[in-house]
Amino acid sequence: MSDGKDYKATLNLPQTEFPMKGSLNVLEPKLLEKWEQEKIFDQVLKKNAGRPEYVLHDGPPYANGNLHAGHALNKVLKDIVVKFRNLAGNRADYVPGWDCHGLPIEQAVEKRLREQKIDKRTMSRDEFLEKCRQYALEFIDVQRGQFKRMGVLGRWNEPYRTLSFDYEAQEIRELAKIAAQGVLYRKKRPVYWCITDMTALAEAEVEYEDHTSPSVYVAFEAAGPVRQVPGKKVSFVIWTTTPWTLPANLAISVHPKFEYVFYALAQRVVCVAKDLLLHFLSQVAPDELKVQKVTLGTNAFDASALVDPTRILAYASGEELKGLEYQHVFYPRRSPILTGEHVTLEAGTGLVHTAPGHGQEDYAVGIEASLDIYNPVKNDGRYDETVGEKLTGMKVWDANPVVIEMLREKGALLQSASLSHSYPHCWRCHNPVVFRATHQWFISLDQKGLRKQALQQVDEVVKWVPDWGRDRIRGMLETRPDWCISRQRTWGVPIPIARCEKCDDPFIDQAFMNRVADAVEKSGAGIWYSAAVTDFLPPGHTCKCGNATFVKETDILDVWFDSACSFASVKPPLPVPVDLYLEGTDQHRGWFHSSLLVGVATRGIAPYKSCLTHGFLIDGKGEPMSKSKGNVVPSDDIIKQYGAEVMRLWVASSDYSGDVTVSKPIFEARVEAYRKIRNTLRYALSNLYDFDPAADAVPPEKLLPLDAWARAKLDALVARVRSAYEKFEFHTVYHSVVDFCAATLSAEYFDIQKDTLYASKKTGLKRRSAQTVLYEVTQKLLVLLAPVTTFTAEEAWGYLPGQKPASVLLAELPVALGLKAPEDIERLLKVRETVLPVLEVARRDKLIGKSEDAKVVLAAKDRAFFEKHLAVLPELFKVSQVELSDAAEHQVVKADGNKCPRCWLYKLEVGKQELCNRCVEATT
Repeated sequence: MSDGKDYKATLNLPQTEFPMKGSLNVLEPKLLEKWEQEKIFDQVLKKNAGRPEYVLHDGPPYANGNLHAGHALNKVLKDIVVKFRNLAGNRADYVPGWDCHGLPIEQAVEKRLREQKIDKRTMSRDEFLEKCRQYALEFIDVQRGQFKRMGVLGRWNEPYRTLSFDYEAQEIRELAKIAAQGVLYRKKRPVYWCITDMTALAEAEVEYEDHTSPSVYVAFEAAGPVRQVPGKKVSFVIWTTTPWTLPANLAISVHPKFEYVFYALAQRVVCVAKDLLLHFLSQVAPDELKVQKVTLGTNAFDASALVDPTRILAYASGEELKGLEYQHVFYPRRSPILTGEHVTLEAGTGLVHTAPGHGQEDYAVGIEASLDIYNPVKNDGRYDETVGEKLTGMKVWDANPVVIEMLREKGALLQSASLSHSYPHCWRCHNPVVFRATHQWFISLDQKGLRKQALQQVDEVVKWVPDWGRDRIRGMLETRPDWCISRQRTWGVPIPIARCEKCDDPFIDQAFMNRVADAVEKSGAGIWYSAAVTDFLPPGHTCKCGNATFVKETDILDVWFDSACSFASVKPPLPVPVDLYLEGTDQHRGWFHSSLLVGVATRGIAPYKSCLTHGFLIDGKGEPMSKSKGNVVPSDDIIKQYGAEVMRLWVASSDYSGDVTVSKPIFEARVEAYRKIRNTLRYALSNLYDFDPAADAVPPEKLLPLDAWARAKLDALVARVRSAYEKFEFHTVYHSVVDFCAATLSAEYFDIQKDTLYASKKTGLKRRSAQTVLYEVTQKLLVLLAPVTTFTAEEAWGYLPGQKPASVLLAELPVALGLKAPEDIERLLKVRETVLPVLEVARRDKLIGKSEDAKVVLAAKDRAFFEKHLAVLPELFKVSQVELSDAAEHQVVKADGNKCPRCWLYKLEVGKQELCNRCVEATT
């Protein structure tokens, strides 16, 4: 430039006010306030009025404590689904909910009362219930704010809450429908029981953890002669890991088809299953065995064998043992030997200690044999006085060593050891639970075919995502006992049943329950306790025993029954079945399970069409996250450090079908991905500052080939992302978008088109063609991103030129057009991939500085093809010239001509004139 003229002002340099940095902790609260003030979610629903409904029904989190990363994973997944559906042509309302009753809130309130030096016993039931209610409402407000901070949109001011009077009333009406079918009953039978919290537990409230139990082999003496070994003193041997249940032993069970042996062991003859004899002896009398070499085919190995096989005195089938009696070890009672199909040969002796008050299978055998369902253990886990002076008042866990010592004193202990195994624990207090028989309320699964109907829905109607969810819930349904729906607590929905004060017979009546429900809808569940039972009974009602005095049931409903009724209790009413339930894998035995049973029991159908499950969270070391381990990460901490947007990217990028990792490296990687997305959007917007899509857009048929290629790539992205959203494969959405931004756009299209955008004529076809595609890329990319990176999509939407809805959430999700990328451009871009490394070597060797300094001598085997596209090759390679050659490899040489002072490309005409021909046109 001989005159030193500065041409910078003539270039179309990018310009935008869209910030380079996200500053998410500043941006996000501002957008949340905007969405709330402008009622964006209401506008979305209004826009989609009349469109097909899509209902994701929110599983209620528990209103207790602050939220953690697991809550974020769950709620953001739901938010992605709802936003996608609203953008894709559905009307997807979202009513969040909370589970508000149950023991944890009771315990938290009791702790507060102790801290305030208030004796709970001085409070009325109504006063205590109100304290629980206020506690739940307090944490609903806390959690609502935390969920909203994640960018989750919905009816936050109109949530459903299981403590709402109308919800409680509807729950009672659902119970009344079940009662009307005759499947609600009260019975004394064994259930999981937490002796710490002193209440029954549902299957879903039991977690299996490692536990060490005593393992004992016990000899029960036959109460009379045994035909197979006349004149011999016989002992029937059992094995148990719960010695504390031995005082409640009322029978021994054998399998009718197993073969049993009578073996002379020291001074007694023991009876055990033939197939378990060697194992039994290895545990209690290893000297009775020897090792011998056994050959099987060509293989030889050591095996145990009896030292003296003649000590087997006789054999008998289980059926032949049935009816024999034995003497209890501690008490002067004779008990029978019974047969049962539940007896196995997996461990022990093949003779099963049977205490009908302490086990489900024992209970079934006991009922069939008309045994007493004897349970000597009280609510707090202590024995009552029926077990004898030595054990009375002792806690069962403390009793184990005492019982073992009593067995030793009686000469009945054959062996004692410790066994580490998986054992049921209470999900709340994490203490081991017991099986104990108490009077509880149950819903029968088989009396009217509820189990069969539920399994039919699982197999034939509901879609499970992932597919293995079907087998998981089916296995649980097939084997679970009747549903125990009663709990011995205070804070919850009452079971509205009156019992005869004289004979204890329950009055189970739908009309009675509905009258209670009507009262609860006006005054809350507390009315059941404060009103007289006669307020709900029919006038003059008497029991069939003739008594006219009744008492109210004081047990409350299982909280899983509370939440199971949510599909019937949400306002406005939900269409049943709803489209989707989405929760963690633990809900196959929890909310999915209980909701299925209530839906089938009351309506004959599952309350959902699809169930999607996500895995649990693990830390960077692969350890499951739990409060007890102290590795739980609060959601607020993640948001403060990275922003909700990065947290949402983490959710979308995770393959939630397995365990999901929470770690600093994971979040740092998502930060980098966020930068790629943001930089892509910023670059595109910065080149649209003078573009009016209504006036400047180039029609699709007139787009230049490279722009048509980029538009086709965008179209393929739309198809892939829409499909991934439909299939709930959000990690595919994430990877597809990030790859598109980093590779297709930044590394290829943007890199190639930079020169065109900056240096071509401002209103010329080349620049307008590129801008047309840039605009379409940006507009569609923002809508595709909106379900995931909602904050950034909304922010960038404000900088997008042209007429558009007020919010990206009010836009329409793009539809794939089936465009095909120009084959010639595809082929040329593959050649570009072979040229770029050669240019890089030339730069390294200081042959050139920038790629614009170069001329590429292209190894062109198909000369006709490359001659056809010779004019576009310098643009694709970002060099000044391209020359075709018959050589085997590409070469790079210095470009011919002089450097244009405006665009920095070397042209032959520069020197003869100040600017290259293109720049002359651009500046004229």
